[in-house]
Amino acid sequence: MEDIIQITNLTKDYGEGRGVFDVSFDVKKGEVFGFLGPNGAGKTTAIRHLLGFSKPQKGSCTIAGLDCWKYPSKIQEKLGYLAGEIAFPDNMSGWNFIKQIAAMRGTDLNKAQELCDFFKLKPQGELKRMSKGMKQKTALVIAFMHDPDIIILDEPTSGLDPLMQARFCELVAKEKARGKTILMSSHAFEEVEKTCDRVAIIKQGKIIAQVNMKDIEHHKDKEFEIRFKDKKDAEAFSKLGYKFTEKNLAKNRIKVVINDERINEFLTAINKYKVEYISEIKFTLEKYFMTYYEEDKHEKPLI
Repeated sequence: MEDIIQITNLTKDYGEGRGVFDVSFDVKKGEVFGFLGPNGAGKTTAIRHLLGFSKPQKGSCTIAGLDCWKYPSKIQEKLGYLAGEIAFPDNMSGWNFIKQIAAMRGTDLNKAQELCDFFKLKPQGELKRMSKGMKQKTALVIAFMHDPDIIILDEPTSGLDPLMQARFCELVAKEKARGKTILMSSHAFEEVEKTCDRVAIIKQGKIIAQVNMKDIEHHKDKEFEIRFKDKKDAEAFSKLGYKFTEKNLAKNRIKVVINDERINEFLTAINKYKVEYISEIKFTLEKYFMTYYEEDKHEKPLI
């Protein structure tokens, strides 16, 4: 697949460990790519380079084959963008601002109205009096209304309630189905899991992992929580040669990780004990992420 967005060995050092350092990743045509990390990890710094707002000290950024620093205006003709920190003019209504941006882009307002209806947004009020959620929805309308081929979203659901977060995920799925390429930075695991094909994790300005979401979904290690009917069985099972993540023998409860290759063996073994319940604990993006962010953990998931 064609690489639409490319960041190659990008470095911007602001001193005292702030910035991005030798960052590289690509976003393929038609995929949704998640850029995951906490506030201050370097997500917005990297995105500002893609928008041509900042010049790399080292490395390069390209969109559709164009250098982001040299050709920002040409790139932005086909780009939709939502900033992490929204700054709107105070002296106009939301709808007038949408109209102004539409006129600048040479697009009609049909798509904008459709998006307003989709997000249940009535933007006629003054921007300065809008809630955080209403401003976020207005920004999303502006990012998508000109039907761009490439969309970059920095913390897109900040301030949205759960219903609108679900609507946002629905919109991303629709745009992906239409062949759009989307880069989305976030620290919200659930929305990334629901929308993204691949994910890069950034920590202290460095990419520390990249993962395909299908590999998260079909992770080869399965974790189970088991509650035994009596302490004797819990103690006996806890002595078997499995990888245990929790042994709460006072409550007859154990958590154990089983590799796919040992599932049948595990089921045969557990059948010898009296079990009150057994349930699988889903392996999530959050669990994968936390293995890299918990300083006392040394084992990394093999995916």
